[in-house]
Amino acid sequence: MNQNSEKIGGVTLVYDDYIGKDLYVDGSEEILLELVKKNPPSEYNRLIKENGTWAVLYHLSHIRGNIVDFLPIGGQDAVLEIGAGCGAITGTLAKKAGNVECIELSKARSLVNAHRNREYDNITIKVGNFQDVEAKLTKKYDYITLIGVFEYAKSYIQDETPFDTFLSMIKKHLAPGGKIVIAIENKFGLKYFAGCREDHLGTYYSGLEGYPNSDSVETFSKDELTDIAIRNGLEDITFYYPYPDYKLPQTIYSDDYLPDIGELSNNYRNFDGDRMINFNESKVFDEIIKDGKFPFFSNSFLVLLGEKG
Repeated sequence: MNQNSEKIGGVTLVYDDYIGKDLYVDGSEEILLELVKKNPPSEYNRLIKENGTWAVLYHLSHIRGNIVDFLPIGGQDAVLEIGAGCGAITGTLAKKAGNVECIELSKARSLVNAHRNREYDNITIKVGNFQDVEAKLTKKYDYITLIGVFEYAKSYIQDETPFDTFLSMIKKHLAPGGKIVIAIENKFGLKYFAGCREDHLGTYYSGLEGYPNSDSVETFSKDELTDIAIRNGLEDITFYYPYPDYKLPQTIYSDDYLPDIGELSNNYRNFDGDRMINFNESKVFDEIIKDGKFPFFSNSFLVLLGEKG
């Protein structure tokens, strides 16, 4: 092992492209690191209850892994996880895949990831800016995941069309028959009409208004995501609809299995901040379902993209 790497349990961290400081943290990393060092995953639900903060719930809840746990990832598959963060999804991927390579900008977050998933011996975390790490990738991957990542493309891709450029860069690393997996909020999600703040900016209605005051983040409608994929030669497109959202999904619907009237009743939640309640979301969802419009108003999307052929 070279001087630019270290081992924590079975997890390898590689620092070849780390610039020596973290450019993205949310302030919870130190607390999370102490928690995962001292406690096994079986204790996380207790820690979530005792701590009572959104950060600990968001980063440590086992429910996070539901977003990829149903995917047909097999023991021979190679997975690239872009933006692995504190490892909420990494462990689920490692449990299913042959090997998982993570790219993560923050060393602090990568240490949380490594300590919480130290029981696995098939995880490598490459710490550094995506473009620097991506330029050195040589292998092909069966699955490339962007869970809560794609919306930030214009923050770190310096280009006039950052979302297209990001997708085209990732596509180069897909193995034949491979899939890009994107989990992202729907800019037209019903919760935003009903009074939830935009997840990234903390403002009301900014996504619905087309992000007039943001140059760092952007989410999309179903049609917009489809258009971006097709423009970049990814025409094998499958949409899933995590409910209540992709962050803490309890149910994942598809175009073959859409919700029935009365099923969508777990709506009054906004754990990371206050919200308004403009109307009864459950009743409005029932009307949307009757009219066949649930895919348009789903709060989040999980999208699988691949090349046809």
